[in-house]
Amino acid sequence: MAEEEDLDLDVEAEGGAAGGGGKKWIIIGAIALVVILGGAAAAFFLLSGGDEPPPAAEVATVEGAEAAAPSTAAAPAAGAAKGPMQYLPMEPAFVVNFSADYDVRFMQISMQAGDRDSAVLDNVRNNLPAIRHAIVTLLQGRNPEELNTTEGAEKLREDVVNATRNVLKELTGDGRLETIYFTSFVMQ
Repeated sequence: MAEEEDLDLDVEAEGGAAGGGGKKWIIIGAIALVVILGGAAAAFFLLSGGDEPPPAAEVATVEGAEAAAPSTAAAPAAGAAKGPMQYLPMEPAFVVNFSADYDVRFMQISMQAGDRDSAVLDNVRNNLPAIRHAIVTLLQGRNPEELNTTEGAEKLREDVVNATRNVLKELTGDGRLETIYFTSFVMQ
């Protein structure tokens, strides 16, 4: 009978060791999963929290620019930017003919509106005919010799942004728009 007890103990000990080994791997796997998920959650919160200070810095920059040019800075400061930059192509390209007084007779510019708020881009999309009219009128009144310089092209871009903001303000009551990019600029 003593031998039977030894056999029972051995079987339980072997079964306990095998079961314990399986449980050990389950516990190690669960701990590893918790550590990985915890690290991913911590990284998400730490990295997403880093997006908040730049808009405050942008607002400070915009407020500093507001003293120099209140009409250009007021719109972005009202709606602090959030999220990644989104783009809206303003197609087709803008085409302008110049008078015979200039060597340059033709200009074609492709543009994209850029903002971090999709609602702003929806306003641009919904009012694109009025915005295009304002931009074409603005382009026709330009001296192509001035546009042939980097400073002239940048001044034109700023004027296009301001004209677009003015149209949006007039039609929607919300003149926010972060920027417009020239993606193609051809003069012949």
